[in-house]
Amino acid sequence: MNKHSVALVDDHHLVRDGLRATINGFEPYEVVIEASHGEELIALLEGRADPAIAIVDLQMPVMDGYATIAWLKQHRPAVRALALTFDPDDDAMIRALRAGACGFLRKNARSRLLEHALDSLILTGYFQTSPEHQDLIERGGITTRQERERDAVLAQITPREMEFLLLVCDPQELTYEQMADRMGIHRRSVDNHRISLFEKFGIKSKTGLVLFAMRWGLVQP
Repeated sequence: MNKHSVALVDDHHLVRDGLRATINGFEPYEVVIEASHGEELIALLEGRADPAIAIVDLQMPVMDGYATIAWLKQHRPAVRALALTFDPDDDAMIRALRAGACGFLRKNARSRLLEHALDSLILTGYFQTSPEHQDLIERGGITTRQERERDAVLAQITPREMEFLLLVCDPQELTYEQMADRMGIHRRSVDNHRISLFEKFGIKSKTGLVLFAMRWGLVQP
């Protein structure tokens, strides 16, 4: 059985040691690269096959996780980047998603969640990353959605809501006022589209909208 290769990028040796031991204990996965920062990862990738997944700490010296993920997106687009962080707040999550992250994992996550994240990245290309969902997964209360649900989800989104949703994901990080100008509508109408999507899909934040769009393949990482 061919194993899925994993790169670990974290400046804490103990964290890497623990992750390596855990991941190598999962039958389908093997850690093949370890780096302390982004520049070291780039050097190690030279002349070798890309790993399937890169687990990247967001806070590192020399070349941090955001820059590393952005580099992977541009130069190694087949590598699925999983951002690793102690506290995934909204700003950090949006910034990493726009850099090209396919999901998030908290450093205090349990091995069951780590394995679920790796499986999700391999099977769907993304990992549902909200802290609430991570808690549910660790308790065994949630499973990965089937691809057949995508059409049902998209059928609930109006064309104008879709236009708004894509603008939320725009790498230029538009304000709601700028989105209204782009759409040729009043700011209140933009708020109505946002609230409508929140209510339809149980979304609670701008980060949630970006995650939702990426989860259903509406935008590319």
